[in-house]
Amino acid sequence: MKIKDIQIIPIRPRDGLVGFANVTLEDGLHLGSIGIHKRLDGSGYRITYPTKKVGSVDTHIYHPTTTQTSRLIEQAVTQRAEELFDL
Repeated sequence: MKIKDIQIIPIRPRDGLVGFANVTLEDGLHLGSIGIHKRLDGSGYRITYPTKKVGSVDTHIYHPTTTQTSRLIEQAVTQRAEELFDL
């Protein structure tokens, strides 16, 4: 699996959230609304996948199902975030 495109949408920081990412995979899948958060210790960024509240339960809309895919997306998004936010 390869990442074809990454778009970062900065927002006014709130509780560590600094922006959102949209990722397009080469296989033709678009993943939107990935949260980009500044790490509490200031060592970089982490990502979160979108959820929806159903009653009192937060349900994942989507998320990687393998560690390899999770690392691929997280590394690509956080690298792009560092390039954009840490100028």
